[in-house]
Amino acid sequence: MEQAHRETLPAMRAGAVDLAEEIRTKQQQQRGGEARDAGRRRFLLGAGGAGVALVLAACSSNKTSSSGSPSPGTSLMAASPSGSGLYTGDLQIVALSTALENQAVVAYKAALDAATAGKLGTVPPAVANFITTAMAQHADHAKAWNAVLTGAGKPAITDVPLSNQAQTLQALGAATDVPTVARLALSLEDQAAQTYLFATFSITNPAGIATAATIAPVEAMHAAILNYVLGQYPVPDDFLPTDAAASTSLLTV
Repeated sequence: MEQAHRETLPAMRAGAVDLAEEIRTKQQQQRGGEARDAGRRRFLLGAGGAGVALVLAACSSNKTSSSGSPSPGTSLMAASPSGSGLYTGDLQIVALSTALENQAVVAYKAALDAATAGKLGTVPPAVANFITTAMAQHADHAKAWNAVLTGAGKPAITDVPLSNQAQTLQALGAATDVPTVARLALSLEDQAAQTYLFATFSITNPAGIATAATIAPVEAMHAAILNYVLGQYPVPDDFLPTDAAASTSLLTV
């Protein structure tokens, strides 16, 4: 598992760099277009063409309204920007991905602390090693996604701004054995893997698609190991479904 993860790191990091660059370029083009529209309106008003300027303004307004609506098939995106609207468009999915990775890190850390305190009974060394390894891999993924956010001029996400985080922590706190923790971790891993799969046909950036496609198999590998720990068949589905994929409506930022 660790070897497979390490082999994906160069591609994952390169994809994150390309994604940040594509988003920056798109933002610059949008700002340039807005500046040209503003200059055009000032010219028309200065020339006495106020009526024509109003027509242009109306056209621009209609175009913004149309492009701001989610296109068919993008149900991963919330109908409107969540929270403060700080992250929009593809960056909203990047923010969701970062939050999911942070959530997994916090969950595994809580499980490790509980095991160390003897709250989970006897924990096999292999399970403890898996928890430590998976936690580090999720931290790597979060770092890659945060590089996209900061590269696009947005703040990094270092906590877990998800509306279901309190419920997740409560369930972890109530766990008293390894199988319970494994089932909780499995639900998080399934959600992350399926979210990334859904993202590959929900986002518009080729680099974003490549990054999500690179990380998804690692999360699926985590899920396979957890299924094995629980005595279940490691790969229960021939093809990864998307019914458990998270929505950006979970975001609280």
